[in-house]
Amino acid sequence: MKLDYLKLHTSVLLSGFTGVFAKLISLNEALIVLYRMIFALIFFSIILVFMKKKPNDKDAVKILLLGALLALHLMFFFASIKWANLAVGVVCYSLVGFFTVIFEPFICKVKFSFTELLYSLISVVGIWLIFSFDTSFRLGIILGIISAALFALYTIFNTKLIRGKSARSMLFWELVGGTLFMLLFLPYLVITHAPLILSGIEWLWAIILALFCTVFLYLLYIDVLKNLSPFTVSLAGNLEPVYGILLAIVFLGEAHELTVSFYSGMVLILLSVFLQSFTKAGTCSNRP
Repeated sequence: MKLDYLKLHTSVLLSGFTGVFAKLISLNEALIVLYRMIFALIFFSIILVFMKKKPNDKDAVKILLLGALLALHLMFFFASIKWANLAVGVVCYSLVGFFTVIFEPFICKVKFSFTELLYSLISVVGIWLIFSFDTSFRLGIILGIISAALFALYTIFNTKLIRGKSARSMLFWELVGGTLFMLLFLPYLVITHAPLILSGIEWLWAIILALFCTVFLYLLYIDVLKNLSPFTVSLAGNLEPVYGILLAIVFLGEAHELTVSFYSGMVLILLSVFLQSFTKAGTCSNRP
């Protein structure tokens, strides 16, 4: 169990770097996700060949759809940090716990927890503080909230499918699904004459984003879902704003963009995380 928590927090730390690399790439959010998925699929396929592993799975179609859901979440997340900034994007991500509390009882048929809902609502108040006073970030915040809801769904459905499966097989088919889904946007991007090609150092950022912040990150993430509940996983993910904000300040110089209302909202979100750490949630993987 301790190893699972180590894997989980390593994946959270890596996810904090995701926004940094995406912010450093000048292309729009759809193309960033497309490059990320394609590169990750290529790298991971090479790894599987060397390991002599065949990603067979009878639920491949369902997992392909999960990959599309993951790609959609990433597109909204990257759009959020493009329209606002990295700090706003990762703070909105903290609402994953709130959406997990809302969705899980309906999807997994577990008992609804009003205590968890109450603690999660503190995060909502924190987001409201940022939303109300930082009007220039409103569109970015809305996109970030949608991203959080999509990732909550991704986590819950992953948990329903992961039992008895290989994390490697799950990740392979999710990358295939995500790549196919993002290719649907390519004709539109061509028609609108959006820049399509990475330039210079952006190739390196895209490769790092694919290899470390996708393949390695999601192998860890999918693996821990075998033993930890969606709520526990999303709770740990709420620490991503801490990592993300520190990285945004250090690498992107965003400190001057953050207001008192932002920090007040962030304090409430972290308080929510602290309170939720004393609660237990049901899980799709071990409850009917």
